[in-house]
Amino acid sequence: MDLNTPVSKLFMVGAIYAKRLEKIEIKNLKDLLYHFPHRYEDYSLTLPIAWIPIGKPLTIKGRLLSIRNYFTRNGKKIQKAVVADKTGQIEVVWFNQPFLTRILKTGTELSLSGKAEWFGRQKSLITPEYEIVTASLPIHTGRLVPIYPETYGVSSKWLRSKIAPLILKSAVELDEFLPRFLLSKKQFPPFKKALRQIHLPQNQAEAESARKRFAFEELLLTHLEALRRKKTWQTKKTSFPFKFDSKKITAFIQSLPFELTSAQKKAAQEILADLTGAKPMNRLLQGDVGSGKTIVAAVAIYAAFLAQTHIALMAPTEILANQHYQTLKKLLKPLGIKTALLTGTNKKNQSGWDLIIGTHALIYRKAEFRKLSLIIIDEQHRFGVEQRAKLIAKAGRKNKAPHFLTMTATPIPRTVALTLYQDLDLSLIDELPPGRKKIKTWVVPDKKRTAAYDWIRQRIQKGDQAFIICPLIEESAFETLTSVKAVKTEFLRLKKTVFPRLSLGLLHGRMKTKEKDLVLNKFKAGKIDILVSTPVVEVGIDIENATIMTIEAADRFGLAQLHQLRGRVGRGKKQSYCLLFAAQANPEAIGRLKSMEKNLTGSKLAEIDLKSRGPGEIYGIKQHGFLKFKIASLADFELVKETQKEAQKILDRLNQYPPLKKRLEADTIGNIEPN
Repeated sequence: MDLNTPVSKLFMVGAIYAKRLEKIEIKNLKDLLYHFPHRYEDYSLTLPIAWIPIGKPLTIKGRLLSIRNYFTRNGKKIQKAVVADKTGQIEVVWFNQPFLTRILKTGTELSLSGKAEWFGRQKSLITPEYEIVTASLPIHTGRLVPIYPETYGVSSKWLRSKIAPLILKSAVELDEFLPRFLLSKKQFPPFKKALRQIHLPQNQAEAESARKRFAFEELLLTHLEALRRKKTWQTKKTSFPFKFDSKKITAFIQSLPFELTSAQKKAAQEILADLTGAKPMNRLLQGDVGSGKTIVAAVAIYAAFLAQTHIALMAPTEILANQHYQTLKKLLKPLGIKTALLTGTNKKNQSGWDLIIGTHALIYRKAEFRKLSLIIIDEQHRFGVEQRAKLIAKAGRKNKAPHFLTMTATPIPRTVALTLYQDLDLSLIDELPPGRKKIKTWVVPDKKRTAAYDWIRQRIQKGDQAFIICPLIEESAFETLTSVKAVKTEFLRLKKTVFPRLSLGLLHGRMKTKEKDLVLNKFKAGKIDILVSTPVVEVGIDIENATIMTIEAADRFGLAQLHQLRGRVGRGKKQSYCLLFAAQANPEAIGRLKSMEKNLTGSKLAEIDLKSRGPGEIYGIKQHGFLKFKIASLADFELVKETQKEAQKILDRLNQYPPLKKRLEADTIGNIEPN
């Protein structure tokens, strides 16, 4: 067997367990071996039965004298056993495991790990881990016992019973792939030894040594893959070399009713310089909500139009696609640029366009892509790599590629950018347009809720509008936090009891596009005072008169997402406000939310989030296509920099390390464009 062998081929696994394992992203032996423990139970202290203290984790070894099932009054089963050694005997108790009487036979030598407690008036070992004593190494008792992330029907004990034989019996090929010089330089254990040390450590030092190796390995492979993508992209030529009159670009910028900020001008210059080159642009334009990325994109679109080519802009939602369509059509129509919209609901056959804006429909529906030279993707992390590749494939020719511009308002911590986006050139818009006032943010305790509602009512009577954001669409049977507001329930409560004299609107992701548009148009026209919504408003809604953003259960959101929601207000010249209500009153949650009061830049908030919650919590790994590290942390800035330096050294001599190159190719998603 090798690392690519499906887990279903393992002894006593089969189709049912294979399906369960898929839920924790285990499909082959590599996934299984890289399913690392998230903690260890220390059962290394082994004592004679007579010496057992109360409440201390330990292990005993003894002979099973008896085991029986007992029924409680309410019909539940308790398993009671008696185990003895030379110093005495002790009762062992399990709950609702009647099969134990069939598995454990009297006279058997057992090793049991757990804590002794008082059960009735008797000192007993309660629900211990157990295994039959054999000549082989114990894996469930008498040691540091690994505890794994689990799923229904797959326990840590089950996982240990499948992982340990693979490591101890050399049942699978475990060849080293890191270069020797790295193992020596970093004093890392070799691959096979590292797997044993992380799954079956003799002490905490061994486990920590292995964790360091695997964290380094994960980041190194990630850096190498990103650098390889960049190198491959740089070998391509542009599909259509750009030639345009720069004086017309300057005239367009000067004709705008506002002056570009210094950051916008710098970003536009960097993009225009890329567009005139022989190599295709691969640039990330990052800026906070409201920083003016769209106008910079419009400059690039105009340049592509002057070069007599076509442009495509892909957005993750219909709301955002429609917002871009309305904004850019109005901006570019005087320049003679024909703009089309293609979404799941707007299915008209589009032709004769210069700029086409759409959702995933751009990939899957028929649209003419004869001279597509520039692709712009908004919020790239919301698309899978395969989706981006399909759009590029529509435009690219053999060994040629279109220019590629990615825009994101998602605040990106420096370590994330260093790791995930190092194959892209970065343009940063780090200042807001002049005249924008800082949004005042307050964490509001629940006792001041009524006063907050009174204040909102007063602001609306003076002509302002407000958002109230709830995290759920409907009351959930699985939601245990009773104070978390479901948007439908909260809408009815607010409408009937809190703001009965005001006009309220409801918006959520399950509504049809026509229904969403109707609500948004009413809100824009001022016919709705308060829009009660899910986080669907996070991107793509621009209402200048909306000055109040109220977020329920704010502690359930990441700071980066709260910052984006906050960016929905403060679009005009009025002073704007953000009110945060927490679902839980614990000091840690409140302290994290207080960061919103002090920090107004997304990148700083994302850094705080990264340290406290991890990238998965910030971005939503599965939905947003970010890498999910098994053991590495992007918050470990020093390790990120260290592995990046090593990757840069290795890249040009990768052929000297065939095992590493083979591993890198095995880990790479197939048929993906280098951006």
